[in-house]
Amino acid sequence: MRCRAAFRRRKVYGRAALRSCGSGDGQRQHAARRVCSSARRCRGTGPLRWYLSQPGLHPEQDVRRHRRRGRGRAGGSAARLGVNATVEHADWQAIRDRVFHRIDPLHDSALNYRRENGVDVYTEEGRFIAPKVLQVGTEQITADTFIVAVGSRPVVQDIPGLDTVPFHTSDTIMRVDEVPASMAVIGGGFIAAEFSHVFGAFGTDITIVQRGPRLLMAEDEQVSARFTELASQRHRVLVEAAVTSVERDADGVAVTVTCPGGDHVVRAATLLVSVGRRPNTDRLDTSAGGLALDGHDHIVTDSAYRTSVPDVWALGDVANHFQLKHMANAEARLVRHNVLHPKDVRTLANNVAPHAVFTNPQIASVGLTEQEARRRGIEYLVSTRDYAETAYGWALEDTTNFVKVLADPLDRTILGAHIIGPQAATLIQPLIQAMTLGLTVDRVARDVLYIHPALTEVVEQALLALQCL
Repeated sequence: MRCRAAFRRRKVYGRAALRSCGSGDGQRQHAARRVCSSARRCRGTGPLRWYLSQPGLHPEQDVRRHRRRGRGRAGGSAARLGVNATVEHADWQAIRDRVFHRIDPLHDSALNYRRENGVDVYTEEGRFIAPKVLQVGTEQITADTFIVAVGSRPVVQDIPGLDTVPFHTSDTIMRVDEVPASMAVIGGGFIAAEFSHVFGAFGTDITIVQRGPRLLMAEDEQVSARFTELASQRHRVLVEAAVTSVERDADGVAVTVTCPGGDHVVRAATLLVSVGRRPNTDRLDTSAGGLALDGHDHIVTDSAYRTSVPDVWALGDVANHFQLKHMANAEARLVRHNVLHPKDVRTLANNVAPHAVFTNPQIASVGLTEQEARRRGIEYLVSTRDYAETAYGWALEDTTNFVKVLADPLDRTILGAHIIGPQAATLIQPLIQAMTLGLTVDRVARDVLYIHPALTEVVEQALLALQCL
């Protein structure tokens, strides 16, 4: 419907070098010791709770989604495939607990692992009081080397009335005891899309309020437009909409939304605020630590993840704009190597930084979007192939999903790839490898055998089409 009518984590790692650093009253010296200061529960780098919860819920979501399709919902139906089935009940609490029983123990196991391996663990909040001097509780900790990985937290907008109503962010929504009957979702990015998918699959009536003209605005325009179209068939989607106020309602919350065509009041049992995340640099006192920040408050690093202070490194959400667990993992491996091998410093190119949105349909992307190529004046070739043009896509009765590939017309390398449809995050992997290794579209299309009738044939067809351009 067109509306024209955190996993919060506080963590600072300091790794002492072979020599102790710092002296004086109230300061503790660490000779060849490693220190971890974490005021939040240890769950990994970035919003790990959310990312781990997503795949944990996929089997249940798929079952309920196909059940709803069998009732004639958008996107086809099981009956079209000759299957008539029902799901009598989905136990939300059991499903939720299956996920968090895996995630929650990570905190104690992480602390125990560090302590058993000679790491001094502090569970109080840390803040720089000078370069390479960290105040943690009543102690001052110094070291030759620091690794900063304080992560990010959800952004909470300054909306009139928001502080008077109960609401959720990505840090809390997965912990609810009952599936809400209805949910208003403020935001239209990947967090909003994924949680709308999760709760919509369990029967929640979803209303998405998006400021921009489409959902998933960072994706390729063609993918964004198709996803908005499909999401609008399952949820109430208000685009070009601004939330002006929030207040309590007899059944939950009432969200007042202003659109070009007038005001709307969205009433829902639960409110989810999902307008993005911000780095936790403001809680670290980076200015006292001498750390330079960019315009979005991320710590500035070079390609080796060195900061403006010698021997202080930064990684993860605090240092990059991707907010991706796999990117933070790669950065952690790189920084570990660089700290241990200062004469063999490696760098990490982030021009190939793939991501996926685990919603329905699934979305995966890497490299340039078509609109970005146009904006930057980059010449490109483009090929788009529908799932339906392959045997597997036909078997799925798929009529909406596609693969899109952009290539350089001169050197024939892949500039970008964008997929919307089942298993998109898996299908894009050979294209990621081709981009990383600098392979031409011709080699990837011609010199690689694609199994028939696997879904990967849609990738092959998109690449073969580029050979003719």
